[in-house]
Amino acid sequence: MNIKKLLIVFGLFVVTSNSFAHHVLGRPSYSLGEDSNTPPSMQIETQIGAYYLTYMAFPAFPKPGESGRVNLYASRIDNGAPFNGEVVFKVRDDSWFSSKEEVLGTRKIDDGVYRQGFVFKEAGDYIITAEFESDGEPYTIDFPLRIGEPAPVGPIGLTILVLAVLLVVVNITQRKRLGRLKATQHHSEKTTG
Repeated sequence: MNIKKLLIVFGLFVVTSNSFAHHVLGRPSYSLGEDSNTPPSMQIETQIGAYYLTYMAFPAFPKPGESGRVNLYASRIDNGAPFNGEVVFKVRDDSWFSSKEEVLGTRKIDDGVYRQGFVFKEAGDYIITAEFESDGEPYTIDFPLRIGEPAPVGPIGLTILVLAVLLVVVNITQRKRLGRLKATQHHSEKTTG
């Protein structure tokens, strides 16, 4: 009889301990999405106006041609109530010369979250924008997103490389000029002396 009770208690312990698990594969489960086994690539938490916003991108390392998604959580600062309207998601290239913006979609709240899927065909840096209006006031949050592997040389590295090449060219030009000047000076000393 005591063994039976012990087995029941042990069985209840095993069942309840599994339901309180906080990690999956050594990673915190609160960072995982419903259909993602990796944490988000970036998570932004910010306060804008009357709202506290959390913005995430899945998977952690999105690749060209593969589907991904962004999640937006928006709750009021004063009472914690979630925003219950429509959010428009837009995307544009993260470059100085691109002004083209494309609408990804308009989403309604789904279980406290605004989810927007995406598929990018080309690798690069993008800005995803989420926009909504509450109490006649517009809200906008920009979210940087990298698709694919980053370039091996970024803009700072490219600038340093150009400056180094420019310095080498100036140095060589100055040495040649100095050599010609010395040769001319040496030649004029020979002919006059």
